[in-house]
This record gives sequence, C-alpha cells and structure tokens, in this order.
Amino acid sequence: MSDDFPLGLLFSLLALLILLSAFFSSSETGMMSINRYRLSHQANSGDTRAKRVLHLLARPDRLIGVILIGNNFVNNLAASIATIIAIHFFGEVTGPAIATALLTITILIFAEVTPKTYAAIKPERIAYPASRILLPLLKLLYPLVFLVNVISNGLLRLAGVKSVENGGDSLTRDELRTVVHEAGSMIPYRHQAMLLSILDLENVTVNDILVPRQEVLGIDLDDSLDDILQQIRTSQHTRLPVYKGDINNIIGMLHLRNAARFLSRPEVTKAAIVQEAREPYFIPESTPLHTQLLNFQKQKRRIGIVVDEYGDVEGLVTLEDILEEIVGEFTTDVSENQEIHAQEDGSHIIEGTANIRDINRVLGWHLPTDGPKTLNGLILEHLESFPDGAVCLQIGTTRMEIIEMRDNLITSARCWQAVRISRR
Repeated sequence: MSDDFPLGLLFSLLALLILLSAFFSSSETGMMSINRYRLSHQANSGDTRAKRVLHLLARPDRLIGVILIGNNFVNNLAASIATIIAIHFFGEVTGPAIATALLTITILIFAEVTPKTYAAIKPERIAYPASRILLPLLKLLYPLVFLVNVISNGLLRLAGVKSVENGGDSLTRDELRTVVHEAGSMIPYRHQAMLLSILDLENVTVNDILVPRQEVLGIDLDDSLDDILQQIRTSQHTRLPVYKGDINNIIGMLHLRNAARFLSRPEVTKAAIVQEAREPYFIPESTPLHTQLLNFQKQKRRIGIVVDEYGDVEGLVTLEDILEEIVGEFTTDVSENQEIHAQEDGSHIIEGTANIRDINRVLGWHLPTDGPKTLNGLILEHLESFPDGAVCLQIGTTRMEIIEMRDNLITSARCWQAVRISRR
C-alpha cells in the first residue's frame, strides 16, 4: 500500500496527525486548567475570547466529547499510517510491533506530556486560540458528540451524577480565605488583613467586643445636678447613656451635641437632660457583628446597649468598635492601648479588664477567644480558683504573672511570650 502513497507524503501526514493530537491534548488541559474567576472577570469586561471559552465550559461534557473524538480519530489514523510505514521498512512480521512502540513513545512525548504540561502552566495561551477551532468543530460534529454524550451521561446518572452542566465555581468562606492568603503581593498585606477580618465578622458576636458595664461611663440621674453637668463638660465621649440609679434602668442616650441646647439655658434641670436624650437602642448579646453592622446602618445608629437573655445590661457596643474589627484601631480612640503597657524587658503589664481580642490584635498573640472575654476571666478559668497572691501560669505560648488583685478581681498581670524568653 505504501507504493500507492509516497513515503514522503505518509511521513508528512503522520507529523501533521501528531501535531493535531498535541493540539487536542493541550486544548483539553488548557480548558480545564484555566482560572475560572479571571475568565469570568475578562468575559464581564467584554473579552470575546473569554466569552467563547466560557460558552464551551458551560457544557463540559460536550467540550470533552469533541476533544476526545478528535484526539482518538487522529491517534488511530496516526497508528494506521505508522504501521504502513513500519511494514515498508521492517516487514509485516515485526513492522506493527515496532510501529506501536515508536508511535507510543512519540505521542507520549510530543502529543501528551509536553503539550499538556505547557497548557497546565499557560492555560490562557492555549484555551483562547483553541476555542476558535473547537467551537466550529463542535457544531460540525454535534450529531456524533450528542450521541456520545447521551450514552456517557446515562452512565453518569447511574453513578449518581444528575447534571453535567457547569453551575459555576462557588467558594466557601474558608476557600475564599485561602485565596486571599495565596494572593501574595497581588493584594497588599493591609488589604488582606481587612478582607480576612470581614470574613471573620460572622464568627464574632457583639458580646466579644462590647465595653463591659463596669467600664461604661454614663449619666446617673440620682447624682447631683452639678456632678452631672461637670461630667457632661469633661466627657471624652460624644454619647452617654442616661440611667437612674442602676445601669439596667437606662432611660436614653444623650448626644453631647444636643447638650448645648440645655447648657445655654439660665437654669438646667434633669428633666431637660432626659428630654434631649434619645430612646436607647438595645442589642442581644449573641448578635453576629456582620448582622449588627447592617442593623446600625438600617436603624441609623452608632451605639447600642447590649443585653443578655434576661434583659440585663452587659455593656455597650459602637459602630466604631465593629469597624475596628475590620480596619484595626483608630488613632482617635482615646482609650487606645491604655490597658496594655510595654516594659523594657519585652514583657507587658496588662490590666485584668483588657479584652482578649484587643490583646491579640495589638500584640499579635493567640490567646483563646472562645471562652472568657477579659484577661481576668481567662486567668481565673485557667486556675479554676481565686489565687491568694502572685501566681505564675502559662496559657499556650503566653506566660503570665499576677501582679495585683482586688475584690477577687485580677487588676493587672505581667505577660510575655514563652518562645521569646526561651531564645535569650
């Protein structure tokens, strides 16, 4: 048969078929390896090449069908031609075996491993130009592709796969966190931290970041009028809760901007203060931060009173507190770092009322946050008793030494990282 076809033509045809096999192999890998999110972004930006690839990927069964039909066709034809050439040179006995061995090695190197590796590394360089050929080829071979897909999809349904359409790649929160981490220099570190903080809002409740009731500064109507006015004039906060006798009896929230209305009067009364106070806004302690952020926006509020399941006041939380969970501490915060005092030896004197999340954020530590909210509570939980005096303990990699106690409360402790001390 080789006498009917010149050997030069057969070799040329064989080389062309190997190139076509490399095309189909690289197309399959390139199409399946392409970044779907970058592809969607480019398609939304008007890139016709990306739209064409997305159209093909919408039905992966059809795409794989046309690629494999083409690949198997050219490989089988290449095997036939290689056998004809081998028989011409080596005879009918050993020719087919030699053709099989040589063609297997050739296709493996030049039509499989090399093109697929390149396509996996540079998928866009392969997928975009390949889509120009695969799309019309799919239309041309559609009856055959449809027949193959009917059979293969029927087998997939028996295996429990109900739909072969590509519904899009959706990311879970943990997967999105990994994407942000692996973005590297493409996203500045500061922006990465903000994105991760936004993802964490769902796992944090207002009870985790509230100002505890012991630290809430408010106007007690049982105090003398002179003391109340002095407190208003010297307050470092713009909003103060107004209550009577006990913080659980909150009457309203006074914005000091409105205090000018009664301070300018000849006579100031407590009734005038109550009149200027706005109705308090109460928040359940278990409210997630992402929900409360939306609630603040919906209610047009900047501060809320956190209550427990019995209606008792636990503390208060502000819009600024939630924003600090995303962007970090604001420099305008008058209480910034007042509870954490750095020492020359590398340790820190931390007040017992300091919030554990604030300690972790400021010092970059990893104290547990799934239990007590303050350093005092964390130490007492770890000791399981009230210490009689100075006690040393270690929680994780953080060592602590109780410095001062008052009324069964740890007022201050010296803390340092055990790893840092061990390196000295």
